[in-house]
Amino acid sequence: MKLLAFDTSTDALSIAVSSTRDGPARQWQHSGPGGAQASSTLIPAIQSLLTQAGLRFEELDAVVFGRGPGSFTGLRTACAVAQGLAFGAGVKVLPVDTLLAVAEEARQQLADATPAQPPNSTLHVTALLDARMDEMYMASYAYSHGRWVQHADHALIKPAALVSQAESLLAGNVFTVYGERLPAWTTAATRLQVLPTATALLRLAPALLAEGRAVSADQALPLYIRDKVAKTTLERAAEKAGA
Repeated sequence: MKLLAFDTSTDALSIAVSSTRDGPARQWQHSGPGGAQASSTLIPAIQSLLTQAGLRFEELDAVVFGRGPGSFTGLRTACAVAQGLAFGAGVKVLPVDTLLAVAEEARQQLADATPAQPPNSTLHVTALLDARMDEMYMASYAYSHGRWVQHADHALIKPAALVSQAESLLAGNVFTVYGERLPAWTTAATRLQVLPTATALLRLAPALLAEGRAVSADQALPLYIRDKVAKTTLERAAEKAGA
């Protein structure tokens, strides 16, 4: 398959291209600052990677992007670029949950560190991303027999509200950010500091495409979870007074 994947949902920009046109699968990767900078660097970096891979946009089987949750600006940027490129090239778009990409990145890192794990064992992952405003995005997944299953819908929670799930690996970017505000039990849990990456999106894409998850460019939408992006002056003043 020939795929382009990118994620701009966090402060990191991640892009990858994969191709099996000339034999075994190969990948080309790029990473850099995300956030506000992603809007100006994303398209040039994509063009550079496709040139390195010797691919044209029209040859892609799909454009894969991290649909959220995450940074509002980053999600809008990724979705708009995915829509524009896919529409112009006449290819499908595959939106992928960023928390699933976090879980997949954690699984891959764990597999690289402990390759002797039983192949049919079940891995439970609680994926966590900083949602700012003293909140976290959360979703729980199980990986078994090469397939991911999500336990429940995405949630937006306070750090202290994280509930222990037996044998679940904690993965994401919240451990340094929230520190002691996380429940005490998390210090004894297995934790991996990971972000959603384009290579994780590429690993997830074949199964999701086989399930029919790809959509036309005009149907690709970001996943926000929270509509409110900032606290009002009165809310910030009330919090300061309470502190």
